[in-house]
Amino acid sequence: MSSQRPAAFLAAFLGLAGVMHFARPKFFDTMVPKELPGSPRQWTHASGVVELAVATSIALPKTRELGGLAAALMFLGVFPANVKQALDAKGKERAVAYARLPVQWPLIAWALKVRDNA
Repeated sequence: MSSQRPAAFLAAFLGLAGVMHFARPKFFDTMVPKELPGSPRQWTHASGVVELAVATSIALPKTRELGGLAAALMFLGVFPANVKQALDAKGKERAVAYARLPVQWPLIAWALKVRDNA
């Protein structure tokens, strides 16, 4: 049971993050690069759906290995958005945004651990 805890916590973490894309979309809209086609809100909602799908895949034992890999790739893929947010931030928000950058690497390691323990 304890070997399932990292997966359960990661699924919950990603599920909450996915829900937040719909509950507080303005925060995520600011991370979307202007160069991407479509509106920032479309990208916010799409990425929320992806996070919810990845969370579900981790929660289900049959798809956990693939879900862990998908989570690691997703964490790697959103890193540029976090860099953009740090560069664009002002005042106190800037320090918080820069402090978030190194957090991506433990998140990737966590996801890979979930994959490896599936």
